[in-house]
Amino acid sequence: MITANSILTFYEFEPQMITNLLLILLLLCMSALTSGSETAMFSLSPAQLDKIRNGRGKSDKAIIELLSNKEYLLATILVLNNLVNICIVILCNNLIDSLVNFGGSAGWEFGIKTIAVTFVLLLFGEIIPKVFANYNAEQMAKLVAVPMMWIKTILKPFTCILVKYSSTIQDHKPHKDNLSIEKLSDALEFTSDQTKEEKKMLSGIISFANTEVEDIMHPRVDITALNIEAGYDEVKQTIIKSGFSRLPVYKESIDNIEGVLYVKDMIPHIGKGDDFEWKKYLRKAYFIPEHKRLNDLLEEFQSSKIHMAIVVDEYGSTLGLVSLEDILEEIVGEISDESDKPDEDFYEKLGDGVYLFDGKTNIFDLERVLELEDGTFDDVKGEAETIAGLMLEAKKEFLKKNDTLRSHGIKFTVEVVTGHKVERVRVEQELK
Repeated sequence: MITANSILTFYEFEPQMITNLLLILLLLCMSALTSGSETAMFSLSPAQLDKIRNGRGKSDKAIIELLSNKEYLLATILVLNNLVNICIVILCNNLIDSLVNFGGSAGWEFGIKTIAVTFVLLLFGEIIPKVFANYNAEQMAKLVAVPMMWIKTILKPFTCILVKYSSTIQDHKPHKDNLSIEKLSDALEFTSDQTKEEKKMLSGIISFANTEVEDIMHPRVDITALNIEAGYDEVKQTIIKSGFSRLPVYKESIDNIEGVLYVKDMIPHIGKGDDFEWKKYLRKAYFIPEHKRLNDLLEEFQSSKIHMAIVVDEYGSTLGLVSLEDILEEIVGEISDESDKPDEDFYEKLGDGVYLFDGKTNIFDLERVLELEDGTFDDVKGEAETIAGLMLEAKKEFLKKNDTLRSHGIKFTVEVVTGHKVERVRVEQELK
């Protein structure tokens, strides 16, 4: 026995304490892995999840299965982590009692047994592993996925009780009275004194604040733009053919927008020859990111007194174009003028139940023409908004002429393809 002072007395270290110490270190590693697995599993990015879904390893499959029921996964992690930490505390208490005699000093005993052990647990069992897992989420998730599947099975009797009890509490949780967009939308469905047009406008107002530019922009393939090297005759022909009042002007490629040409600036020079220097009338283009919200963009349009913006991605490449009219149409519905094509120009009826659609036709318009319920193709379209996008989402590869897709009693056949762009799709309602 070694005496440190009049209060603490240290016992000699005995060989059998090595087992206790090794067990504490092992449990501390388990606590670190468990804490890290929680951070890793729930911080995987969409890109990482897509990569894991396409993987063929056991760990990839285990991650997807674990994340398919996040409540059970979280319950498993919490139960395991608490069990391990409790065991660490008990073993540390026994080891400290075997090494130190506190001589009745409650202060020293509290300081060593509680504060010191808690510090070690937090540092090595929580903080360090979670910081590491946050920066190495995919690697950590793959490391713990398969063992976590086994542990989930073993602890299922306990986790079932926890999940069931937490669900009961959630069901009885008092609801706040503040209105959400979802509640406003639901309330709108029950109103009966508004016309269809009024309901559509109110729905547009409700969803307006959460709508992003990428949801309404014209994609780059549909942009009518001018090459800065074009002669004035070509510029006039493009203006007449497009019918637009503003045209983006690019140098070499559409990813390098030099400015915007306002047609009204060209009216006084309508009779000039091909060598007319129209480029000096270019106005500065307005660029915006794809995720800008419409209410913010509308304020910028109003304050800057502009009507059109070029949508770019994080690399500066052109994604599309959005105008003030597009924003207003999101609220009040389609605004038609003398330059717009008839509403039904996007398809041609070939026979009974047989149609030829433009590939970029919106799925909503397809469902309307075929008299299908809204959202009929929601289970197969993914993030797609057009018929071509729907087929690409289902096929997972570039489409070729005569490629077909059958869904919900509808047969889609690619009729015309230019490069990788689907121009025309034959749509047939198959008889049941």
